[in-house]
Amino acid sequence: MTGSVVRNPQTAGRHPRSHDADLLETIIAATRRIVEVRQAAEPLAVLKERAAGMASRAGRFHAALARAGRITVIAECKRRSPSRGVLRAEYDPVAIATGYAAAGAAAISILTEPTFFDGALEHVKAVRAAVDVPLLRKDFIVSEYQLLEAKTAGADAVLLIVAALRPAELKVLHDHARRYGLDVLVEVHDARELAIAVDAGGRIIGVNNRSLRTLEVDLHASDELIAGMPADVIAVSESGLRTSEDLVRLRNLGYRAFLIGEAFMTAADPGSALESLLASAALGTKDTEVTKDTEQKAIRGRT
Repeated sequence: MTGSVVRNPQTAGRHPRSHDADLLETIIAATRRIVEVRQAAEPLAVLKERAAGMASRAGRFHAALARAGRITVIAECKRRSPSRGVLRAEYDPVAIATGYAAAGAAAISILTEPTFFDGALEHVKAVRAAVDVPLLRKDFIVSEYQLLEAKTAGADAVLLIVAALRPAELKVLHDHARRYGLDVLVEVHDARELAIAVDAGGRIIGVNNRSLRTLEVDLHASDELIAGMPADVIAVSESGLRTSEDLVRLRNLGYRAFLIGEAFMTAADPGSALESLLASAALGTKDTEVTKDTEQKAIRGRT
C-alpha cells in the first residue's frame, strides 16, 4: 500500500443509482481529491518523517473503551451533517471537547471531513492541545496518507468504513494504522460488512445505525448484529442514540461503547447534555443489575 488513494471502492456499482445512493461515492470522490492536493503540498515521505517524531499513544483509545463497570461514551464534535444540515452555527470544537472531557467522555470523536461536515484536521490538533482524552479522527479514510495526518495531528484512533473500501484495502489500512500506533474503529452496517471487519482483524467494531446511502436511522441494526460480534471485540453502537434507555438496553445486549454526536450538538450545552445522559444511564444500569441479581436469587430460592 502506498500513499495513493483508493480508486475502486467496494461500493461502486453495487447499489441502484439515486441521489441518496450516490452520497457515499460523492463524499469519497471529494476525499480523494482533497488528499491528492494535500499530498502534492507535503509528500508522503515528508509526512512520515513528521509522524515518526510523534510520541506514541498506542492503545489509549482501546483501553478507554474497554474499561468495565461504566457506560462508555465517545462524544462527537460535528458542526454539520448531510442528513440534518448545520447542527451548530457557533461551532467551537475546543470548547465542546473541553466540556465533554469534564463531563466524563471516555473518548472524543472529531469530524475532519470538510465538504459535507465542515470539519478540518486542524480541529484535532486544537483539541489535542486542550484535552488528554483519547481522540478519534472521524473521516472517510481511503489512504495511508490520512493515517499519517491523524498521527501527526495527535489522534489516538481513526475510523475505517467497510462500505468505503474493498476488503483487501481495509485490511492494509487497518494494519498500517496499527503499525503507526493508531487504534481503529471499523464501521459496519450489516452482517456481510461485519464479517469483512472481523476478517480484517478489527478489534473495535462499530455498528452504524444510520445508512450512509439513505441516511435513515434504524437501531435494529445494532440489535441484529451484536450476535455476530466475536467475544474479544469491543462492540460500539453509533448514530440515533438519544436516551439513557437506549444505552442501557444496548449495553445489556453486549455493546461496550456508544458514539453520540447529533444529540449533543443540538443541545444548548453539549457537555452538560453528556453529563446528564451518563448520570441517567448509570442509574439505569444499576437498577438493571439489581433487578437481575434479585431475579437470580429468586431462581435459586425456587431450586
